[in-house]
Parts: sequence; C-alpha cells; structure tokens
Amino acid sequence: MTSESVAAPRADIVYGRCDPRFDVLVDLLAGSIAAGNDLGASLAVMQGDQLVVDLWGGWRDPDRTDPWLEDTITNVWSTTKTMTTLCALLLVERGLLDVFAPVSRYWPDFAANGKADIEVRHLLAHTSGLPFWEAPFELEDLYDWDRAVAHLAAQAPCWEPGTASGYHALNQGHLVGEVIRRVDGRAIGRFFADEIAGPLGADFHIGLDPAHDHRVSNVVPPEPVEPDPAAPTPPAFLARSAPQVDADVAWTPAWRRAQIGAANGHGNARSVARVQSVVANGGWTRSSAGEVVHLLSPETIDLVFQEQSYGPDLVLGEVHRFGIGYGLASPERTPELPDGRICFWGGWGGSSIIVDSERQLTIAYMMNRMVSGAAGDDRSEALVRTIYALL
Repeated sequence: MTSESVAAPRADIVYGRCDPRFDVLVDLLAGSIAAGNDLGASLAVMQGDQLVVDLWGGWRDPDRTDPWLEDTITNVWSTTKTMTTLCALLLVERGLLDVFAPVSRYWPDFAANGKADIEVRHLLAHTSGLPFWEAPFELEDLYDWDRAVAHLAAQAPCWEPGTASGYHALNQGHLVGEVIRRVDGRAIGRFFADEIAGPLGADFHIGLDPAHDHRVSNVVPPEPVEPDPAAPTPPAFLARSAPQVDADVAWTPAWRRAQIGAANGHGNARSVARVQSVVANGGWTRSSAGEVVHLLSPETIDLVFQEQSYGPDLVLGEVHRFGIGYGLASPERTPELPDGRICFWGGWGGSSIIVDSERQLTIAYMMNRMVSGAAGDDRSEALVRTIYALL
C-alpha cells in the first residue's frame, strides 16, 4: 500500500492512504460527505494484517470549519461492545474464564434474585434477561461503577435466561466488565488499554483521558423520529428501563471519563479495524509499529461463531442472530454480506465493524453524524457492498 496521501478528484474532502484496487472508495466517501449524508468520517479496511484502506475526511463540527484529521476520534457507541468482548475472550484464552460457567462463579453476588444459572455467555449474547438497569437509576449512577454493578446484581431477569435475546444496550459493558474485574482485578478500560490497545498501538479508549479531548469530534445527534403507530407494542418490561440517555451526553466530560464498556469507546476506523482484525485473522495481527501480536487461538475465536439466539430481539423488536459477543451475519440483518463465517456489530447512529474470518477481511466505518437506528445504516452498507464487489 502506498504511503502517499490519496490523489483523487475529491482529495480536498478525503485524505489518507488506499491500495489502488480500492480507489473507488475515495469517491464514495467523498460523495457521501459532499452530499451531506456524512459530516466527518473515517473508513479502514484490513486484509489479513495489512491496512489496505485508511481514509478520513470531512469536518469535526456542523459549521464545517474544523476538518476531520488523521488522528480525530469520536464516540462510537456500541461498537465499543466488540472491544469488551475481546477482553473477555483474552481471559478465556488464558484459561481464567469459562463462558459456559455461571456468572456467580466469578461474581457471587450476581446469583441473587433468580440469576444463579445465568452463564457468562448469556451476558455476551444479550440473552441474560437483564437488558437495562431497572428504575430508579439515574445517569450519575451509571458513572459510579460499584453502584451500577451492585444494582445489576440485585435485579431479577425479565425473561428466562438463554431463551431469547434482548439487547443490553448500555449495561453489557458493566455486566461483562465486572466479570473481568472479578477475574483479573483491573477495570475494563485499564485491561483493554494494557492488554489489547497498547500491544497493538491502537488509538481506542474506554474511558478517555482528558489529554485526548482536543482530538474528539462530538457526535451530531440524529433527527428525532416520529413513533410508528403500526409498530408492535413494546414489552411491558421496557417501561422499567433506565437511565434515559440522549446522544449529546457524549459531549460531556463525565461520559468521556467513565468506563462504559457498552457505549463510550472513543476511536476511529483505523483503530477499530486493527483491533478487530485479530478475530478475522484467527487470533493475531500486526501492530501499528509492524510487530506481529498474537492474542487468541483459533479455538477461542470459534466461540464467537457459536449461535446463541436467532429470532426477534425482545428489546430491538427485529430479528437478530447472536453468537458469543458479536452479531452473526444473517439475511435479515446483513443482506449486504456474502455467505461465510462473518461477525459484526455497530453503534447507535451508524458506526460499523465487519469481521470476515473466511476472507481475513476487516471493515470499519466510524463517523460523527448520527442517523436513527441502533447499529449501522445505509452509508456503511454501501461501503461494504462496494468493498466486497472489489475483492
């Protein structure tokens, strides 16, 4: 891959490096920015351990005065969950965690209120029956780790664990993160920094140090959506869901400093692709400095692709197929993807990560302009379709 900046008709909008096979992606991303579908964004593709596409462009602010730079990062919402999953898998690799064991083996208090049989895999696959903190629970409580996990330990499940998925939008990082803390002793953000981001030289953070604030592009909240009167009535348990979070909470120092392993990761496409290429490559990848880093074995990665649920998600109201820690490709959710062992996830407003273990392909798209939707959108789908067509 050339180390030169992209030379293309839209080089005044999009910058970076790109293997010539993927040059069309420059115009595709630039066109999205020029049309206003994107404000600022980054796109990265890794084939094996090689970063073959590393593009960024647009603006960090709605007034279009502050350009999105090579080192710009943003809150990627639920793409963070894939990073928390890797932390858990690393403990599995080291023989310290069994995803088929009860959570209470590692976190005894969790057994309260009918949760003794909930397994670690149920937390990772959104099938534990604990999709939220039960009210009363305020945003400030979310930032207090000990209070937040004690609240979860005291709750009862909303449905029989393991029988269906119900998306754990905000609390999955606390559920899985507390298991990690009980096993290892470190908080999720520290563990991720020490064991994954550090060795890989990946610019991704769960709990952002103030030293990085100047590089952050605030997310632009999505337009409000009118309720669909024809939509199914949500389950009664959702009325107890807390806390209520608006997208602009990501602008605040309290949100950035907290360790919310489900939703407050800050990074860009390059960092997300590098980390997640570990799964695409069978457990190893190359760091930003060019060093080979082995983190997982193929046997541990096989756990990701063990289907845990496939059907209507009780929170999202859509059909989802979950493995252990990732969504699995399916016709309902990922029609843009070919057949094969592919896992994925994304974040509120549009961020997306695709991990193709058959083709050793990793695709990451991170942006600041949010659209309505829990994970992924038409922008990332168009990029992904184009990339597969070019292979």
